[in-house]
Amino acid sequence: MTSFIVMDVLDKANEMAASGIDDIIHLEVGEPDFDMPKCACESVAEALNSGFTHYTHSLGTGEFRHELSRFYKKEYGIDVEADRFVITSGSSPAILLAMMIMAGQGNEDIISNPGYACYRNFILSCGANPVEFPLSASEGFQFDVEKLKKTITPQTAAIVINSPMNPTGTLLEPSVMRDMANLGVPIISDEIYHGLVYGSAKAHTMLEFTDEAFVVGGFSKRYAMTGLRIGYLIAPKRFMRDLQTLQQNLFICAPSISQKAALSVLSGAADSEVQNMCKTYNERRVYLLERLKSIGFDIQTEPMGAFYVFADASRFTSDCYKFAFDVLEKCHVGITPGIDFGSRGERFVRFSYANSIENIRTAMDRLQSILC
Repeated sequence: MTSFIVMDVLDKANEMAASGIDDIIHLEVGEPDFDMPKCACESVAEALNSGFTHYTHSLGTGEFRHELSRFYKKEYGIDVEADRFVITSGSSPAILLAMMIMAGQGNEDIISNPGYACYRNFILSCGANPVEFPLSASEGFQFDVEKLKKTITPQTAAIVINSPMNPTGTLLEPSVMRDMANLGVPIISDEIYHGLVYGSAKAHTMLEFTDEAFVVGGFSKRYAMTGLRIGYLIAPKRFMRDLQTLQQNLFICAPSISQKAALSVLSGAADSEVQNMCKTYNERRVYLLERLKSIGFDIQTEPMGAFYVFADASRFTSDCYKFAFDVLEKCHVGITPGIDFGSRGERFVRFSYANSIENIRTAMDRLQSILC
């Protein structure tokens, strides 16, 4: 396995802060800078005060799973039975469970390059082999399904997709998702950034195109609930008993208090707060894109979801890893080198706009001072 380079940058930034450098601006980490919704806070307090602090059903409380089923009907217009959900301790265990089911020893899982850094290591931990499929900024970071067909072998166990995507902020076109669903290979669809979509763009769940997908979701990004570690996996029914067995042995169950908090936001009580978050993210997105372009970064495909800009830095460097640490040392601004997301990210650096507009403005001023 490789290290998660964004965490290496964060660790270095924290070391600098501990040494007395107190003006570091974090644009490297993909964590919302908002507090979690008020109703979630109240639900946590209520759960503590009422003693709801013990194990739940290994798949999650029945009430929570039924509410998620209703949410999918409301959000996407599709029927997903409550008994197809596994509630997990964040979305990462959900990804791991799906890959453990689908990626046995010697099998292959297809992932995008660039793509989320941890997928490769999840696959390796299951004894399978990651197969990287190249995506291009000039093609909108979309999968060419005809080329994808040629990547599939008898050993292919699953194709992993992520929309909105980390690190690019792009969304897969519905036509691409439909064509991928017809390839006859199970899809593991990481949809953790659903709800953070801007302008006229719309995020589609893979379940709109096939019931054979494994869909990962959660509450960390959309609801700014990273510390509560609450997510879920939706799977075809025939895999549910095996998933439950894995869950029981590896994780027991998701945190009871976190399930209560997540249940409260699904009620709609947090909708206005989420809308305000999205409005603020979009304002930051528009500003950051304008500033990066003016400095000289090339952005062929603008992000329409999540909270990242994947910017081509080849005008300034041929070594994005060194560039990111140089920016941290000279500007006190944390950014993520694109190589963290695969070899095709080498020319790029990722900027997170999960920070205040004031901090983003200051960070861009500092960056401009050394690059222009």
